[in-house]
Amino acid sequence: MSAQFLSLSNIQFSAGKKHILHGIDLSLEGGHVYGLVGQNGSGKSTLLKIIARQVEPTSGTITLQGRAVADWGGRAFAREIAYMPQFTPATDGMTVRELVALGRFPWHGTLGRFTQKDRDLVDDAINRTDLVKFSDSLVANMSGGERQRAWIAMMLAQNASCLLLDEPTSALDLAHQAGVLSLLRELSHERGLTIVVVLHDINLAARYCDEIVALNDGRISARGTPADIVQSDVLKSVFGVEMGVFPHPVSHEPVSYLV
Repeated sequence: MSAQFLSLSNIQFSAGKKHILHGIDLSLEGGHVYGLVGQNGSGKSTLLKIIARQVEPTSGTITLQGRAVADWGGRAFAREIAYMPQFTPATDGMTVRELVALGRFPWHGTLGRFTQKDRDLVDDAINRTDLVKFSDSLVANMSGGERQRAWIAMMLAQNASCLLLDEPTSALDLAHQAGVLSLLRELSHERGLTIVVVLHDINLAARYCDEIVALNDGRISARGTPADIVQSDVLKSVFGVEMGVFPHPVSHEPVSYLV
């Protein structure tokens, strides 16, 4: 993977007369976890969908590994970019192993033969997400945290270089939030993956992301390390409320709170 894996230049997006994204310039590297933060309606999910090629930008250019995204075929693109929406599709009657195996679809299509390599990648993804004991369980019967790990396992089986996740922790308790984000960070650093995750909680973003990209009114208002972003003046400009900051007593990482 090249240092600059994905690049967005002057991305604009409008829905009818409503302008949602304005002049987004963003470059993403391998081996990094990027947190997208901002108020509701700031454009976070729209930006993620544009990167995932779920919606077309009104204008601007995107390059993937130095090639225009428009020049990538659908399956070739899916081999590089895996996307998990905020609301995942129903999995009625599907086991964990069956869901994870869907991640191999971009590599062999509907009629392609499921090879030993495919099976090995599915097994590895299940192992890596600690789901071995749930392999034959119905996804619909699992807890929220277990389901999220099953979807992440499917993305791993896809063997993509980039994982895009829209609010993967929004319906989880604190323990499962930490478990999912810790797993994503480990995977990024171990495998050199580019991971972009939309988060509402700035403290979660600060703890688990290498860089934070803050959106405000459809524009990137701040970008930097957690230490750069978790400062009272920056947080007020992003979220529009007064926030204080103190160092964590153990890790010394910056922690924010409402004033």
